[in-house]
Amino acid sequence: MRGWEKVKGEKRRFILVSYLKQYRFSALLFLAFAAIFALIFSLYELQAEAVWYATGLCCLLAAVVLSLHFIFYCRRHQEHQRILKQVSLMLDRLPPAQTLAEADLQEMLKEQRRILNAALTNWQAQRRESMDYFTTWVHQIKTPISVMRMTLESEDTEEHRALSDELFRIEQYVEMVLSYLRLGSGSSDYVFREYDLDSIIKQAVHKYAPQFVRRRIRLVYQPVHMQVLTDEKWLLFIIEQILSNSVKYTPEGSVTIAVTPEKMLHISDTGIGIAPEDLPRIFEKGFTGYNGRSDKKSTGLGLYLCKLAADRLSLRISAASTPGVGTTLSLDLHTDPLQLQ
Repeated sequence: MRGWEKVKGEKRRFILVSYLKQYRFSALLFLAFAAIFALIFSLYELQAEAVWYATGLCCLLAAVVLSLHFIFYCRRHQEHQRILKQVSLMLDRLPPAQTLAEADLQEMLKEQRRILNAALTNWQAQRRESMDYFTTWVHQIKTPISVMRMTLESEDTEEHRALSDELFRIEQYVEMVLSYLRLGSGSSDYVFREYDLDSIIKQAVHKYAPQFVRRRIRLVYQPVHMQVLTDEKWLLFIIEQILSNSVKYTPEGSVTIAVTPEKMLHISDTGIGIAPEDLPRIFEKGFTGYNGRSDKKSTGLGLYLCKLAADRLSLRISAASTPGVGTTLSLDLHTDPLQLQ
């Protein structure tokens, strides 16, 4: 309570100091007038009592007028603070300007908003064009990728398997571009309902199965027979990105997918791990960390997009890691049931 009173006292002092600074010229002018009157009275050898009496009346009147003016000043400041909290909605309902300077400032604010709205509209149009272009590009590039994949699968050689791995990496990057644009566009292409978690996990595992086989990484996964409330497409995207990192940074060993009864999805690997100083920043955009810098193919976007998608789904994602032992990415899929009254 004392802290609140202290804050209020500091705010009152701030307003008073601002008021005195704003009207210091008027105060100095008033004192100059008073000094002129005192000088004239003294030159005409008028009685000092008359001079002091006139000065006292002027000071009393000034005190009353300034007190009332300060109260009005405080109320106007409070009104401005209220408008400031919702300035984007109340710019057209500003209080009437009391001075020409206030009128000029209000006109400048309205003109600034007009310029900002025009720039925002132009930016949104350009973003839509970019989104349309890259979306079209992604769908067009999938055709030659599919042709190359069919060509490579026609013959099982070591060279073809190596090229298939690189083609798979290209497909990942293409999908990442599209997901990046969709997540940044604020689009609402989400379909929330109860989904079978095993079905989503199996889709991701099936996609990365060739990578597990080629790298000789063991997958540990037991069906959980659990329903989760989510968006299938984006949850699948998150799981795929986590598996991609697990495969990429696990030279040998295993990847384990487990779900607790509390609906905590854990994807653990026995890979190279993450340095302790890098762990707090792995979800930042473009951050690759020590391991990412040693791996020249790392983009630093995978986990950033996972975090972005998880936030859109209202899911909490976290990581724990020990260098040389492995990494565990955890996704909290628990949602409180809705109760209708």
